[in-house]
Amino acid sequence: MNAQGKHSLPEGGKARRVYLLLRDDIINGVVREGSLLPGENKLAETYNVSRITIRRALDALASEGWIEKKTGAGSIVLPRSGSGQKISANFATLIPQLVDIDRSTTARLLTFSYGAPPEAVADALDLSKGEKVQTAVRVRLVDDQPYSHLTTHVPEQIARNYDETDLATQPLFRLLERSGVKVDSAQQSLSATLASPEVAEALGVVVGSALLSLKRVVRDENGRGVEYLSALYRPELFRVEMELSRVGSGETRYWQPVIGARTE
Repeated sequence: MNAQGKHSLPEGGKARRVYLLLRDDIINGVVREGSLLPGENKLAETYNVSRITIRRALDALASEGWIEKKTGAGSIVLPRSGSGQKISANFATLIPQLVDIDRSTTARLLTFSYGAPPEAVADALDLSKGEKVQTAVRVRLVDDQPYSHLTTHVPEQIARNYDETDLATQPLFRLLERSGVKVDSAQQSLSATLASPEVAEALGVVVGSALLSLKRVVRDENGRGVEYLSALYRPELFRVEMELSRVGSGETRYWQPVIGARTE
C-alpha cells in the first residue's frame, strides 16, 4: 500500500462519505480482495450521488492503494500489505496481552522531551503545579507496518532513571520497574477518534481515518500516578474482543464478561 499519510480525504462531504463507506467494506471483507467494485453508474445509484462524486471517492481509494482502476474493466480491490497480520486482544485480559504484544512487535521512537504536561495529564497523575513530565511518542510496528501510535507521560523524577535509548529499545513497563516503581493499579477507557495529520503520517493512514483510542492511567502501591498513556490503533490491524456469558434468571438475565478469556 502507498504511504497513506501523504494523502487526505477526497474533497466534498459526499465523496468523503462514499470513500469511507467503501473503504470500510474493503477492511471488513464485505468486498473481497481481487473482486471488482460495481461500476460508477451503479455506485452512483447505490449512494444517491453523482458520477463525479463516485470518481473522486474511487480516485482517493486508488491513491491509497485500496483499489486499482483499470480502463474498461472497473476497479479491482487490491491485496493489503500485512493484511494477514492482525493483532487481537481480549478486553477482559487486555493489560497482559498488550504486554505480550510489546514483546513480539517493534517500536520506533519519534519524539522524546521533558516539559510541562497538558492539564488533563497533570490532573490524571495528580501532579503539583510546576512538576514536569517526560513525554515520548512511539509508533509500534508488526512486520514493519505501523499499527499503533503511543504517547506516554511519566513524572520527571521517575523518568530520569532511564534515557532515550532505553525507551527506544525496551517496553516502558520494564523501565518503570527498573526505576523502582511498584505498579499496583490502572484505570483505562476505550473509545474512538479521528487521525490528525501528524498521527495519520506516522501510521500511514489518511487524515480523518477512524482509530481506536485507549487511555490509561497507571498508579503505584501508594496511589501515585506513574504513567499516562494515550494509544491510538488502526482498527483494520488491531481489534479488542470480549467473551460474554448469559447469567441470572428470568427477566433479570444479563450479559457478563468472562474474566480470563483468551483470544484465538
